[in-house]
Amino acid sequence: MTSTSVKNNFLPPGLISNLQEVLSKKNNESDKANDQVKANTESTQPSSSTSVSDAVEDEEAIDSSKPIVLVTNGDGIDSPGLVYLVEALVREGLYNVHVCAPQVDKSVSGHSVTHQETVAVSSAEIDGATAFEVSGTPVDCVSLALSGALFSWSKPLLVISGINRGSSCGHQMFYSGVVAGAREAMICGVPSLSISLNWKKDESKETDFKDAVAVCLPLINAAIRDIEKGLFPKSCSLNIEIPTSPFTKKGFKLTRQSMWRSTPNWQAVSANRYPAGHFMSNQQSLGIQLAQLGRDASAAGAARRLTTQKKNVVEIESVGVAGKSDFNRVKKFFRLQFLDQDQDQEENDEDLDFRALENGFIAVTPLPLSPHIEMDIQTAALDWISAALHGEQ
Repeated sequence: MTSTSVKNNFLPPGLISNLQEVLSKKNNESDKANDQVKANTESTQPSSSTSVSDAVEDEEAIDSSKPIVLVTNGDGIDSPGLVYLVEALVREGLYNVHVCAPQVDKSVSGHSVTHQETVAVSSAEIDGATAFEVSGTPVDCVSLALSGALFSWSKPLLVISGINRGSSCGHQMFYSGVVAGAREAMICGVPSLSISLNWKKDESKETDFKDAVAVCLPLINAAIRDIEKGLFPKSCSLNIEIPTSPFTKKGFKLTRQSMWRSTPNWQAVSANRYPAGHFMSNQQSLGIQLAQLGRDASAAGAARRLTTQKKNVVEIESVGVAGKSDFNRVKKFFRLQFLDQDQDQEENDEDLDFRALENGFIAVTPLPLSPHIEMDIQTAALDWISAALHGEQ
């Protein structure tokens, strides 16, 4: 076959010999590269298995006499609110503390989940706790943690979501990732708390999170104690809002969710969608051109399709797809910010969450899954909080 090919191509024998030598060399290099890739793949498998087995061994080493507490949040695993909270829980020495939290800030993600996309999970170093950071949302974190796929258990005694930077009162609960994390636990049948600090720009400081942990830790301990006794309110999650200066609190107050919300403010920005100094800013023009080339190539490929059925060739033309340029379209960019509205326009009911918070109380709002059982939940939560706080005193 090779000699026929040489004959028909009328190529000089020396050139053919050189070509064959080069091709042979390239094939050998390709085989070596494939062998190397295979070796690398095989070498990484044991390490992955080892890390999994190590995690299992760590779980097996857990003191089974201690209840499991799962901590998540919306601000990201490195946020001070979560770090101070986990440190305090570990220091108590009463719980097996596990953490499954977003890798980055997902504080306004609501109850969103990552569907049909891969979520990356990496181990994280937090002293005294078993911790993982997740590339998804707070709801992803709780759902994954309770699924049995990540940890050897599937149902902790309590899920704590927080401590969040900024309040989650009123309608902000629907936007809040920290509340959503607790809500997902409640949906899965696990008691939960969501905790937020009423952070104020130019007034609050990072150590306020440490103070926030100190003032809400008695309530956390009471919740864990009474969950074990079967006394904790059923079918609800408690949203805990801590005042800006935690140590000046006037006490705990059972509250109702208000109608308060921050006002969404959409600002038109320049054609450069990235803020000044962003690493993509200088590449924006090139990025647009590359994206356009990609779209044009995809459109051209989709414009003509050949389908063979029973030896009949059917050619389908896509009209108006190929050659359509994005440069003919109007494109604008906007950025969303939330602005606090004038709270004096709200109701003056002292039992509303934001009113109690502004008045210096730690606002505790029961959040039922169904509005039809709200009154029963309110009554049960009031009875429990009164008993819990009396017991702590």
